[in-house]
Amino acid sequence: MNFSRRQFIRSAAVSAVVAPNIIPSSAWAAKPSNKINLGFIGFGRMNQSHLNFFLGQADCRVIAIAEVAKIRLDEAIKRVAGKYGVNHGCKAHNDFRDVLGNKSVDAVVIGTPDHWHAMTAIMAADAKKDVYCEKPLTVTVRAARETLKAARRNNIVFQVGSQQRTEYGGRFRQAVECVRNGRIGEVNKVKIGVGSPAVSCDLPTEPKADGIDWELWQGPAPERGFNKILCPTDVHRHFPQWRRYREYAGGSLSDMGAHHFDIAKWAMDLDEKIPVKVIPPKEGNSGLRMIYENGVEFVHESTSDRFNDCVFYGSEGTIYVDRSGIDANPKTAISSSFGKDAWRLPEIGKSHRLNWIDCIRSRKKPVADVSYGAHTSIVCSLANIGYHVRKELQWDPKSYSCNRKLGNVLANRSGRGEWKYT
Repeated sequence: MNFSRRQFIRSAAVSAVVAPNIIPSSAWAAKPSNKINLGFIGFGRMNQSHLNFFLGQADCRVIAIAEVAKIRLDEAIKRVAGKYGVNHGCKAHNDFRDVLGNKSVDAVVIGTPDHWHAMTAIMAADAKKDVYCEKPLTVTVRAARETLKAARRNNIVFQVGSQQRTEYGGRFRQAVECVRNGRIGEVNKVKIGVGSPAVSCDLPTEPKADGIDWELWQGPAPERGFNKILCPTDVHRHFPQWRRYREYAGGSLSDMGAHHFDIAKWAMDLDEKIPVKVIPPKEGNSGLRMIYENGVEFVHESTSDRFNDCVFYGSEGTIYVDRSGIDANPKTAISSSFGKDAWRLPEIGKSHRLNWIDCIRSRKKPVADVSYGAHTSIVCSLANIGYHVRKELQWDPKSYSCNRKLGNVLANRSGRGEWKYT
C-alpha cells in the first residue's frame, strides 16, 4: 500500500503550546501486548546503531523497516533475522509511508538525512505513532515549528536524539547542575565550539546506482542529480557528507551544535526560547553571536580544541565540558558536593533510548522532548542564517520572523512537490 502525505497531515493550523508533563495514555493503555512494536525509517549510520540496540530489548519488537537503498534495506532485514530467526515477521519497505500505514506499529525510529526529519516526524505524529528522531531535529525554522505542532496536536511521546542529556558519564548533567546552582556566579556568556555553517551543494551529477530510489531520497529537498556522496551505495559505517550542504542539513555547525547548543540552553534555562538578536562576523565561519532577551549571549566558534565544545563564563569562574570530560576554574565549582536544598535534575537512568521507551509506557515527557529539540534546531538555523545573510538580525520570539527579507525566506523554506507543509 502507498499512502499519500495528505492522508497523514491535517491542513488546520494549530498553535504550538507547551505540553503538560503527562500525556494522555488512553491509546497505549488499550494495547493488548506488553511489547512495543517499532518501525524504522532509514538505515544509515545512526539507525544501524539504534536497530542493534532495540533488537536487544526484550520488551520491544522491530516489525517494519523502510529504506530507499535496497542494499541497506536487505542488511537491516538480515540483522532482524539474525536476532528473531527466519520467521521474524518484519516487513521491508522502500517507502516510509507503508511503515506509518501499519496499524501494528506503535512507535518509529527516524534516522534519515536531516532534510527528511520534519516530514517523516509530522506524518508519524499524525499517524499516532510515538517518535524517536535523530538530531538535528530539522533544517529550517518553519520545519521545527511544524514538527512541534504535529507532536502536540497528537499527544505523542517524542524524543530527540540528544543523548548528551543522559549519557557520557553524566558530565553534561553535572555541568548543567553546577551552572544552575551558581557555582561560577552569574553566567551571561556561553561559548559553543563546533564546526562551520552549511554551504550550497555543488556536487556533480553521477550515474544513479541500481537499487536506489533517488527521487524519494531527495523528497522535500531541491531537485538535483544523483551523487554517491549524498546517498552512499553501500552499507556505510561513516557519516555521509550531505551534512555539509544547506539543501539537506546545517553543516557541522548544526550537526554537533544540536548537541552543544542543547546543553547550553539547558544549563541557562532557555530550553524553549530563541535568541532575539543574531550578530554574524563580517567574514569567516567563526565568531557569530546570539543574544537572548535576558541578555545571555551564545558565541559560536568553529574549533575542535578540547574543552572548547561548551564553555560557561561566570562572574566567579568558568566551567568547561565536552564528551571527554569536565573541568572548571576554580576546581571547587565542580568538585564540591551539592547541599540538600540544591537544584538537581531528576534521575532518569543512563540510557537515552530507554528513557524514550519508559516514557512511551508512562506517557511522561522524555528528557529530550520535541520542544527542546525543536528550539535547539531553531538556534542552529538562526546561526546558519546569520552566516548566510552577514547582517545583524532581529528575531521576534513570538512570530519567529526577523527584520531581513532573506532571513525570513531562509527560515521558512518549504518543501518540493507533494512534500510541502500545509
